[in-house]
Parts: sequence; structure tokens; C-alpha cells
Amino acid sequence: MPRLCVNVDHVATVRQARRAREPDPVRAAILAEMAGAEGIVIHVREDRRHAQDRDLKILRQVVDTQLNLEMAGTDEMIDLAQRVRPDMVTLVPERREELTTEGGLDVEGGRDRLTEVIDILRRAGIVVSLFIAPENAHIKLASKMNAHMVELHTGHYANATNITERRQELEKISAAAALGRKVGLGVAAGHGLDYRNVGWIAAIPEVRELNIGHSIIARAVLVGMHRAVEQMVRLVKTPGGF
Repeated sequence: MPRLCVNVDHVATVRQARRAREPDPVRAAILAEMAGAEGIVIHVREDRRHAQDRDLKILRQVVDTQLNLEMAGTDEMIDLAQRVRPDMVTLVPERREELTTEGGLDVEGGRDRLTEVIDILRRAGIVVSLFIAPENAHIKLASKMNAHMVELHTGHYANATNITERRQELEKISAAAALGRKVGLGVAAGHGLDYRNVGWIAAIPEVRELNIGHSIIARAVLVGMHRAVEQMVRLVKTPGGF
């Protein structure tokens, strides 16, 4: 069964709405780990719209599981990663006008730069994952660029409007995950996963990690962080169907 990694960005989003001190994403991360999460994810954006550098630095000190920094492959963010040394960096596309990450990396168009960034981070002792669409060509390129892992974008699966469409998207993700393992990559998945749709993704044998944020934080507003994470852990560890 895959491990659940909880993205705490949306806790920071609520805090930054008032430029306040609470809610604290660091405290949320600690509660998530206590409830059974096996990793913490935080996306420090170039415009610092939610998570701040200070959040990342404190998380590096207190996270007991795995700390995954999502970031764009810019010189500024590479410098931050080298200074803080998270366990993992997931390289993601980033546009200032988007509400959330809208798709996978352009691995073909950005191949040279991505290869350079991967090499820098690997030499710093950081595991590198690429957030990509579940396409075979992208999987093969990620392997050639010497990434450690890929995170498969599950947005189209999550947004499917009927069972037939969802099954088609699931088949694409399953095939991409199988190819990823075949070429020696670790495989994660994430984006749009929630308490209703996570089951079939969790059941894909090659997927070893699920990165989930919004749905957990949204439920935590109503039932508390510990209970929200505990419920998701239970679903991930006992995957079911549609």
C-alpha cells in the first residue's frame, strides 16, 4: 500500500488571507504525522502566496517522516533547497495567475533546464521527483534526465464526470505507473484526490506514495486535523473501488 503524504499549503493559505500567525502549517504537519501521515509536502511558490521560507525551515527541523518541497526550477528556489535540504524536491510548473498547479511539467520543452536542475539537486543529496502527466513519453524522458521519481498528475481522473471517463483515466495512470517502475523510477501520484476517489489510485501496485492536500485540509476545518488525516490513511491503506 502507498504511504500518505499530506500537503499543508492550504493551512498557510488561510493564514495568509489575514497575514496572521494562525493557523500554523507547522502545527498542522505535526498533527498529520501523529495521525499516521508518512510524509509532509509544502509548496513554496515564487510569489510566496501561501507557504513562506520560514515555514519550510521550521518544518525541516520538526518533520520526523519525509519532507517534500514542491517548487519551480528557478535559481532562487534551487538556492533555497540547497540551504534547507528537504528530503525530496518535486519540480512543478508554476504560473502566477493559476489558483493551483494545473498540469504536469513540459518535460520535452524544458528538458535541458530540468536535466541541469536535477543534477544540481542530486549532487546536494536531495531526492528529485518530476510532476508529470501520465504519458509514456514523459516517463521515459524523466528516466533519461536521471530523476529519482515521478509524481503522476491525477487531475483528469479526479475531475472525470462519469465512471467510463474515470476508468479510462485510471488505465492511463496505471500504465504510466507500471512503465515508471519498469524503467527504475519511484512512482507517486497526486492532484485532486479526495475521500471519494482515492481508492482506485491507492490500489495501483506501482504507486508507492500519494500526495494529498486540499481535501484533507477542507475536512480538517470541520472535523479536526487528526481525524481528517486518520480517515484518509484508512482509505489509502485499505483501497476500494468507485
